Amino acid sequence: MLLERINYPELGLPVGPYTHAVLQGNTLYTSGFTAFGTAAQDASIGDQAKAIFSQLKSIAKAQNISLQNLVKVTVFVTDMSDMDALRATLAEIYGDHIPASSLIKIEALFAPELKIEIEAIFAL
Repeated sequence: MLLERINYPELGLPVGPYTHAVLQGNTLYTSGFTAFGTAAQDASIGDQAKAIFSQLKSIAKAQNISLQNLVKVTVFVTDMSDMDALRATLAEIYGDHIPASSLIKIEALFAPELKIEIEAIFAL
């Protein structure tokens, strides 16, 4: 089984012992992404989600695919009170190409202003 570990220069180097994504066959698995280091870092959950999907869009573009190739996302949130805003943002991003999804409430992320982290699986 051949695995390719990939870092995308446009996303900067990972800040820990991980890679941005791992490619196995026709499936691309991403690490969890947050809005850390973006203009949305201190923003609403919807704006943070948009910043995360901008990063995922960069990955998709580098692989010559699009967000329509999303198979599954796992969404980690620190506060369930903003779910309506998050659902509206996700519906806008996905359009008619809605992936399978899991939503998990967690106590905190590595920076207190971060409200959401998303990991994704793409079909190539």
